[in-house]
Amino acid sequence: MADRLKQLYGQLNFPKGLLAGQTAIITGSGQGIGAEAARLFANEGAKVIVSDIDGAKAQSVADSINTGGGKALAVPGDMLDSAYIKTLVAKAAEFGGGKIHIIVNNAGYTWDGVIHKTTDKQWDAIVALHGTAPFRLIREASPYFRVKDGEPRSIVNISSTSGVHGNAGQANYAFAKAGVTGLTKAIAKEWGPNFGVRVNTIAYGHIETRLTQAKEKGAFITGPNGEKIALGIPEAQKAAAGPQLYADIPLRRPGSPTEAASAILAIVSPLFSYVTGQTIMVTGGRNM
Repeated sequence: MADRLKQLYGQLNFPKGLLAGQTAIITGSGQGIGAEAARLFANEGAKVIVSDIDGAKAQSVADSINTGGGKALAVPGDMLDSAYIKTLVAKAAEFGGGKIHIIVNNAGYTWDGVIHKTTDKQWDAIVALHGTAPFRLIREASPYFRVKDGEPRSIVNISSTSGVHGNAGQANYAFAKAGVTGLTKAIAKEWGPNFGVRVNTIAYGHIETRLTQAKEKGAFITGPNGEKIALGIPEAQKAAAGPQLYADIPLRRPGSPTEAASAILAIVSPLFSYVTGQTIMVTGGRNM
């Protein structure tokens, strides 16, 4: 036991970064939590693939990383496009010298509606993006994870408290995010024994992103057929909550994108080397 502890503590000295020598794909990393994760990963020595449907934003994040001395490559595209997923994995492997070590399935948005008014289009789009797309990416990247080279491999699938506890007006999102947990556990059990792949879920609570900012700011996503899907929470709804807006959060505030991204970094790092198949709640204490 003493020798094992010395070995473990010896690994905690990482002069070149927690993720030195690793290659990471982060989807939805053109902004928000994904962009912060890309920067944090690069600061810790990882080669980062910036994947986002918005090419200009993806390139901007990659440029900022490269200018700062890190290594990043923008590979923009639509996660609902199977051809793009193949391209994403191929370019990531090339950028990583034939290896991929980390996948963060972060891309997504909400398209809310009460159950009796939710259309098939709303349902299918959210389930495809939050459930099917991560599965397809992991499946495509499987040759780079089902290996025995002694190097760490880790996958983080981003979920939400909606997927753990449900949420009114988000049946499609809650269904998809709950599915993420099952997918995570299945892969952890299948790829852990022979390949040492760790797979975990993060369920976020209230994080300050475009999904939770004032809807009046005009943020939107372009839907499957070109429709504009407004993002955010109406100011009137926030005002109605008043001082009780964060009353159910013990820390009494929302989390920042950097705090949210830091949780991703922690989970893929050697500091979590014995954690797999878990849903990590990053909520400021909400719903505990």
